[in-house]
Amino acid sequence: MPERSRNRKLDLNTLAKRIVDEAISEAPERASPDKNPAAVELGRLGGLKGGRARAEKLSPEQRSDIAKKAAAARWRR
Repeated sequence: MPERSRNRKLDLNTLAKRIVDEAISEAPERASPDKNPAAVELGRLGGLKGGRARAEKLSPEQRSDIAKKAAAARWRR
């Protein structure tokens, strides 16, 4: 998966090397570790439950504070 979510600033030498590598089709090697399907499924199940469980534990005041902080971060951009 491409790393689109990261907004990294590259120094000039790194950027130049990346451009040359792409131009001559020598893309950098990326390791793709084999994932355990059972572990992936467990992680997904936990992820599906986690947000709701956290929201139920928070007080309305805490949820409001979190929402205000998130809105401020969005508007800061």
